[in-house]
Amino acid sequence: MIEEKINNLIKQGIESARDDGKITEFEISEILVEHPAQENFGDYSCAIAMKFAKIAKTNPMEIAKIIVDYLPKNNDFIKKIEIAKPGFINFFVSEQFLVEEVNKVIIQGHKYGSSDIGKNKTVIIDYSSPNIAKSFGIGHLRSTIIGQAIYNIYKFLGWKCIGDNYLGDWGTQFGKLIYQIKKDKILLKDLTIEKLEKLYVKFHKNAEKNLEIEQGARDWFKKLEQGDKEAKKIWQICVNISLKEFEKIYKLLDVKIDYCFAESFYLKMSREIIDEAIDKKLVVKSEGALIIKYPKNELPVAMLLKSDSATTYFARNLAQAKYRLEKYNPDLIVYEVGVDQTLFLKQLFSAVELFGWAKKEKFVHIAHGLVRWKDKKFSTRKGDTIHLEQVLNQAIVKAKKIIKNKNLSEKEKQKIAETVGIGAVKYNDLSQYHNIDIVFDWDKILNLKGNSCPYIQYTFTRCQSVLEKAKFRKAKKTKIIEFNQEENAILRTIYKFPEIIEKAGESFSPNLICNFVFDLSQKYNAFYDKHKIIKADTIEQKEFRIALTFATSQIIKNSLNLLGISTLKKM
Repeated sequence: MIEEKINNLIKQGIESARDDGKITEFEISEILVEHPAQENFGDYSCAIAMKFAKIAKTNPMEIAKIIVDYLPKNNDFIKKIEIAKPGFINFFVSEQFLVEEVNKVIIQGHKYGSSDIGKNKTVIIDYSSPNIAKSFGIGHLRSTIIGQAIYNIYKFLGWKCIGDNYLGDWGTQFGKLIYQIKKDKILLKDLTIEKLEKLYVKFHKNAEKNLEIEQGARDWFKKLEQGDKEAKKIWQICVNISLKEFEKIYKLLDVKIDYCFAESFYLKMSREIIDEAIDKKLVVKSEGALIIKYPKNELPVAMLLKSDSATTYFARNLAQAKYRLEKYNPDLIVYEVGVDQTLFLKQLFSAVELFGWAKKEKFVHIAHGLVRWKDKKFSTRKGDTIHLEQVLNQAIVKAKKIIKNKNLSEKEKQKIAETVGIGAVKYNDLSQYHNIDIVFDWDKILNLKGNSCPYIQYTFTRCQSVLEKAKFRKAKKTKIIEFNQEENAILRTIYKFPEIIEKAGESFSPNLICNFVFDLSQKYNAFYDKHKIIKADTIEQKEFRIALTFATSQIIKNSLNLLGISTLKKM
C-alpha cells in the first residue's frame, strides 16, 4: 500500500541523514503517516520532525527540511513534497499513481482491496448467539451483523475464518419455562415462539409474588441436567421451534454462520473442565459451590459448579474455549458480544490462562453497545422488547412505498424493497461505532435518506445505468488525462480503499467502511451532476470517465459486500 511506501521513504531519508551525521542523536521509532484533515495539505502527512525537534530542543522546520533533502528522489508515486508549519512533511501522490490505482480496480474487480496479510492464520468469530425460546430481538441484530461484517473483512484480508453461533439453549431459564408449561398444562403441539416468550414473562411476574416458584424452576432444570425424559422432551421442542424462527431471520438478513454449537453441546466437556480445575487446584468450595478465585483478587470470583451440583454458564463457556483451541488451533478468537458481558469475558479469558491452555491476549472482546429505549434497557423478562422481524418487515414496507419506477413488476418491486429496506436497517447499525449504545428510534433505524444505505445503493445503480447506456461490456485500462476538480476528488478517495479495509480489520470497526463508501458516493454524485460522461468532449475524456464510473461502482459493491449488504442494478 502507498502508506507503507511513504513510511519506508521517510525511514530511508532519516537513515541517510543519520549516516551523513545530520541527525545522529535520533533513533528511528514508529513513524506515523496520516491523511491530513484538509486535502490542500496533501494526501499524507508525517509529524516525525516535530518529535525529533522536541528531543533535540531545536526548530522542527529545520529537522523537516533535513529529512526531505535526504528522501530518495527516484520514485513515481509522489508528485511533490512540502513542508508546512510547525514541521509537517506533506506528500502529494502523483497522477500516474492515481490512474494506476483505477486500473488495479479494473483488473482485480471484486478482489480489489483484499490482501494476504492473514495468510496461514485462523480466526474464530463468535457472533449472533440468540437465546432459545425467545424471539430474535432487535438487541441481537448488532452481534449478528457486526460479527458477520468482521468475518467478511477478515476473510477478505486472507485469514481462514470460522464463524460460530453459540446458542443459549441451556440454563435455569429452561427450568422456568418447563415449570410454567407444566403449571398451565400447555399442550406441546400448541407451542410457538410467541407462546414461549409469553410463558417466560408470565413466570417472572408470578415469581415476584411467590418466591417458591423459583425453587420449582431450579428443580426442573436439575431434572433436565440429570437427563429426565419429560424435561428433555419439552426442552427439545423449545429448541426446534426456536431454530426454525432463527433460520427465518438469518435468511432475511442473508447471514450464514459456519457452525452452531449450542451450550448443551458442551455439557459433558464442562464436567471434565471442573475435574481439571480440581486437579490443578484452581477452585475452592464456597457454600457448597465450586468457584475460581483469581490471583490478587484482580477479578471477582467465577462459579463453575452450583451448590446443587448443576454446571454454570461459565463452566460451559470454558469448555467451549478449550474445544475451540484444541480443534482449530486459532491465532485469534473474537467474541462479538454486548458491552454488558465485559466483566464475564475478562473472567473467562483470565481463567483460560490460569488453566494453561492459552494466553488471554489470544482472545478479543468486541463489545457492542446495547440497543435500548431512551430511559431504560430492553427486558425480555418484562416483555419489553422489539422483535427484529417486526423491524425488518416495516423497513421493507417503507422502502416499497418510495419505489417510483412504473416499469417494474410486482416481484421486482418486492425484491428491491427487501434489499433496500433490510440494507437500510443493517447500514444504520454498522455505520455507528460498535461500542456506543443505540437509542431505539423508528425513524432513525428505518432511515432511507442522507448517510444511508439506499443513498449508496442508488449511487451504485446510477453507475450501472451509465455503464449500460455506454454499452459497456468490459472495463479497459485508462491513462492520464487532465483531471477536473471532481474527478480528482474521486481519484484521491479510491486508492484509500485497501488501507481502510486493513484499518477496519485491525480495529474491528465496520463503520470505517461505511464512512468511506458514503464519502466516495457523495464525490461520485457531485461529479455526475456537473460533468457529461458518455457525451464528454473527447474520446479520451469519455473513456476515462467510464473507467472512473466502473471503478466507483466496483468499490461500492466490494464495500457493501463486506458489510453484508446487497446492491441493485435497478431501483
